[in-house]
Amino acid sequence: MSDRHRLPITSPADLITAVPYLLGFHPTDSLVLVGLSGSTVAVVSRTDLPDPADAVDWADEVMPQQLRMLRHADVTAAIVIGYGLATQVTSAVDTVTSRLHTAGFDVFDALRVTDRRRYFSYLCQNPTCCPIDGMPFDPDRSDLALHAIVAGHTTLPDRQALIASIASIDGPARTAVTRATYQARARRRALSAQGGRGALIRAGEAIVRETFTRYANDQVLTDDELAWLTVLLPITAIRDAAWRATDSQLWHVALWSDITRRAQPDLAAPPASLLAFAAWRSGAGALASVAVDRALQANPTYTLAQLIDRMLREGLPPAVLDGWLDQSAPTTP
Repeated sequence: MSDRHRLPITSPADLITAVPYLLGFHPTDSLVLVGLSGSTVAVVSRTDLPDPADAVDWADEVMPQQLRMLRHADVTAAIVIGYGLATQVTSAVDTVTSRLHTAGFDVFDALRVTDRRRYFSYLCQNPTCCPIDGMPFDPDRSDLALHAIVAGHTTLPDRQALIASIASIDGPARTAVTRATYQARARRRALSAQGGRGALIRAGEAIVRETFTRYANDQVLTDDELAWLTVLLPITAIRDAAWRATDSQLWHVALWSDITRRAQPDLAAPPASLLAFAAWRSGAGALASVAVDRALQANPTYTLAQLIDRMLREGLPPAVLDGWLDQSAPTTP
């Protein structure tokens, strides 16, 4: 868990209030697994709830990945949270809790949240802290919510809103970028004919440098500049120059979010993959996941997107690449 995700969690209500900020959206009809390393939230993951009758088959499919994620994050205990009605949640929570115990993990608590205003514990039997009709809480009045907002955390209504936040632009803005991309493709063909691959790489490295300079100063690329960048990013050497410049800073996430949204849809795989990488490095796993999906929709065979997708599915923590820029940069077609 990155420093920007450190929130003062001291109770189940605090944890439930924190989860949307840790995910980036409010989970609904979801099973959330919170992994603890000591007293620190090390990892948070979310999956859709299964049909109650399919809970065992669903767990057979999702739990191996979840267990690898917990082990990679050096998790010592877990908290299971189901979001929805008891008829939807209970079988999934019971199955996951059993699998965690079998795998050797302590389960600190197993909770169900309904209507974002009341939670129930499956493990606590004390009516004082865990009444049979649930414990009410108000996330909007929580000190933790205020702390999260001040710290720069954001949360969207649901996962669909997160997907929409990086969806392709439309309307007149799309028309303008389409026109600019047509011109940029012609410019690339002319430059290639004149100077070959070397000229393309030099031009690509220049626009990558300009892109990072622009966004570092809270500015964005013009449509013509963005189109030029996106027609050159499919060249592996240029994409890798952008990859080496990308890390966990929040403005890197903003940079690649903007370019992913504005890029011509058939050119979205490279910027969406770089967005996924930046989001993953910053600890925003949910955004990384939807960015990978966007990249693979644009190009199902794009190797960098497949690589990041595999890292996410294996639950590798962002810390595995700490210091990666000090080593020879990876090159992936």
